[in-house]
Amino acid sequence: MLMCLTASHKNASFDLLERLSTGAETVGERILNHSECVAGAIVIATCNRFEAYIDLDEPVTAGAQVALQAATDAVSAATGIATDTLLQTWHTHTDEEAARHLFAVSAGLESVVVGEGEIAGQVRRSLQLARESGTTTSDLERLFQRASQTSRGVKNNTPLGRAGRSIVRLGLDLAESRITDWSAVRVLLIGTGAYAGASLAALRDRGVTDVAVYSPSGRAAKFAAGHDIRPVDADMFPREAAEATIIVTCTTASGFVVDAEVIAAGRRDLEAALPAFPIDGTPGCPVDHSAGQLVIDLGLPRNVDPDVATLAGVDLLDLETIRIHAPLEELQATDHARQIVNKAARKFASVTDEQSLAPAVVALRSRASEVLEQEIARVAPRDSDGSVERALRHMMGRLLHTPTVRAREHARAGDHDRYVEALDTLFGITLDEEAASAPDLPAPTAETATITRTLGVAGDLDDDLELDAEAS
Repeated sequence: MLMCLTASHKNASFDLLERLSTGAETVGERILNHSECVAGAIVIATCNRFEAYIDLDEPVTAGAQVALQAATDAVSAATGIATDTLLQTWHTHTDEEAARHLFAVSAGLESVVVGEGEIAGQVRRSLQLARESGTTTSDLERLFQRASQTSRGVKNNTPLGRAGRSIVRLGLDLAESRITDWSAVRVLLIGTGAYAGASLAALRDRGVTDVAVYSPSGRAAKFAAGHDIRPVDADMFPREAAEATIIVTCTTASGFVVDAEVIAAGRRDLEAALPAFPIDGTPGCPVDHSAGQLVIDLGLPRNVDPDVATLAGVDLLDLETIRIHAPLEELQATDHARQIVNKAARKFASVTDEQSLAPAVVALRSRASEVLEQEIARVAPRDSDGSVERALRHMMGRLLHTPTVRAREHARAGDHDRYVEALDTLFGITLDEEAASAPDLPAPTAETATITRTLGVAGDLDDDLELDAEAS
């Protein structure tokens, strides 16, 4: 059973999302360790959402409640948020609905800026982090891989993926009214991650050429060399912050990176470096900051102390403000994207159901293969040309064809238990016993691959062409 618990800009305050982002990297392991019923967990934490995807080991009684409580307790322990607050906040999705939600998230359909592209990369990185921490499972792997493929289908087949939508670009759009010539703008970029790269691309699209980068973790020089911009060291940071027309922050550093004192210190440094008769020729006249500075804070937790807005000429644009000004989505393009997402979710759920009977089919065919090999060995002394062996194998293949097809039909109809009971009644095959006695195999066998293909499992992760076709 798959479950998703989500808190996003649609059902949670910015302050709560900021608190949820604290300690998010440990939540997956905490959820996994909280209950024996939880087989795996993947957490997505971005500037506008916090989501936990949970794989329950078995359909236990009240399994959904077990997963809900496990995740809530784990998140509460990691963030300090009361469990009652979390339980009142979560939106819960299970199985096909969980898949549909993730596919929509990855395609940017649940973002502040509908169709924004950064989220797909964040979903992929969440899967990678879960792999590294050992909290993923085969079902979660397939879910997240399918989400990435669905987002590509939406990007390739709808206008949503072609407009360069992003929180970064929307923030710069909101700055348009005060910028008359982007080529004359001086920008300080704080951060060197994926958002920094997206910010730099958006700035260059507008004609910005003067960009410097500062990294609290010391990665500025490497990022600057790779993107042909200027690195800023810690000593020069306050001065660069004071000189910049626009400061864009997008770092995962804990605590504020920019505050009023940083910019004020940079301004004092600039004034001290000026000639004795600045501006109007009056000795000691302070530097004129009326031209203004814009600070765009894209960090979560916040990178910028709100006190910067108390400085003369400084305006702060944070995620909450950007979210208020998010544009309306294009209905036609979004409807088309939803169709792609819905079909992908239905197929994911269908394949998941079919996979659940794969062990039963493997057990049946294994038992049949055992009997077949015994019979072939018995007649081998009288079968000099191998004709009897070929006839037996052909006959067994025909006999197994219908039960294999029936498995697919019963899986799609939700009649899993009837099929398993029939195996026990007709052949004495009990899946638990078969699994216990089966040897550990280093890799899937040809027999398993054949069964998987027959049940429709193979190819589930290679359906970009189908997504293209369904969108045409």
